[in-house]
Amino acid sequence: MNTSAFTRRNLLQGMLAVAAVSAAPAIAQGTPKMQVLKDPSCGCCGSWVKIMKRSGFDVSVQETTNEKLFRHKLKSGITEELASCHTASIEGYLIEGHVPPSDVKRLLAERPDALGLSVPGMPWGSPGMGPESERDAYDVILFYKDGTTEVFARYEAA
Repeated sequence: MNTSAFTRRNLLQGMLAVAAVSAAPAIAQGTPKMQVLKDPSCGCCGSWVKIMKRSGFDVSVQETTNEKLFRHKLKSGITEELASCHTASIEGYLIEGHVPPSDVKRLLAERPDALGLSVPGMPWGSPGMGPESERDAYDVILFYKDGTTEVFARYEAA
């Protein structure tokens, strides 16, 4: 009978436990958490949320009136020119409208000193706004605290 305090089995179990505990924060940090503010009657916003969830984002939705949503946009630095139907926040950035998931992921990877991204209006064929195969051309705009903007991504018409 082996009475040693450290058998191979105990050592292996201990190593697995340490690995599991060490990996837990990394796993928790791996899923970006997004909060979406939208009007309850907006179907395209719901479609965009589903697309973001399928793309790996952990999305929670808060429904509000259009009036409160518009006030939130203005207070947050989203101008009328940048506005769309819903506003999301993720890791300190604002996401306005039907921004593609790949652009949100790029924003989070590059981490520019900006307020966020916007797809102004509701362009046909943007995520949640109809089939991409029938897409109208649109730009994803990176916007800054000082009010300046630049094109972050450009999508040509299909």
